[in-house]
Amino acid sequence: MEFQHVSVLLEETVTAVLTDPDGIYVDCTLGGAGHSHALGERLSEKGLLIGFDQDEVALEVAKKRLSDLPCRVMTIPSNFRYLKKELAERGIDAVNGIIFDLGVSSYQLDTAERGFSYMNDGPLDMRMDQHNPLSAEVVVNDYDAEELVRIIKEYGEERWAKRIVEFIVDARQEERITTTGQLVSIIKKAIPAKARQDGPHPAKRTFQAIRIEVNQELSILHDTFVDAAELLTPGGRMGVITFHSLEDRITKQTFKELSTGCICPPELPVCVCHHVATVKARNKAIEPSVEEIERNPRSRSAKLRVAEKL
Repeated sequence: MEFQHVSVLLEETVTAVLTDPDGIYVDCTLGGAGHSHALGERLSEKGLLIGFDQDEVALEVAKKRLSDLPCRVMTIPSNFRYLKKELAERGIDAVNGIIFDLGVSSYQLDTAERGFSYMNDGPLDMRMDQHNPLSAEVVVNDYDAEELVRIIKEYGEERWAKRIVEFIVDARQEERITTTGQLVSIIKKAIPAKARQDGPHPAKRTFQAIRIEVNQELSILHDTFVDAAELLTPGGRMGVITFHSLEDRITKQTFKELSTGCICPPELPVCVCHHVATVKARNKAIEPSVEEIERNPRSRSAKLRVAEKL
């Protein structure tokens, strides 16, 4: 299957992050290279574009798509949680702009063999990094019931989490659950018919929760955003695109933390924390236009938040 991905909030993101055509920019989620290519087109020959991705297919496609850019290009086969370390190993300690697009690519969603989709039957995988030993099959079959309930309730915000897990536990005692189709069938049986009549696909929240657990998507965000802010040059900007409330909440809270000075309890007469604001965050998130949502329904829940280094 050809790697296809429609980049969300493309113009808004590039415009927000680009400050110096001669600068260094990092796309922490290279994917189909949509944001990177649009940004790279506006860089000069002195400019450097760096792309991170742990998906080997995405990296190979991105290298080809970025080959016609006027600027220098570097790709790094790594998770963005190692942003600071990977750049330091290459002698880079400051950059002008950083992009995070936290959505799953259309290619990953639509390729049944990757196991992300509840619409197509395939192996229960969901790994963005194929070298990751933890797959969705391991989570569904080997996690204890209490932990599964926590994950589905917390990461999927699924009200039927406990009932879904009860049905999963019963099913896996009969045979190992190895395909997305099996899991979807179990979830549909678990959620009462009346509750399935309206709203999103009944498996959407559970699949989201398991995918987040497999790839540790939320646990790495705060520290990575802090590292990214440290890397920015004064006036440099970071743009983060989120697709669900959990990601957006972490982004918003981290930006607030980084843009706040003293964080001492108000009852203390003098500051003892010595915390200093390092960025200025935009208060309001940028959302897709009506036209973009019509062109690409998957963009509906997207939000772009931007922070600028002081």
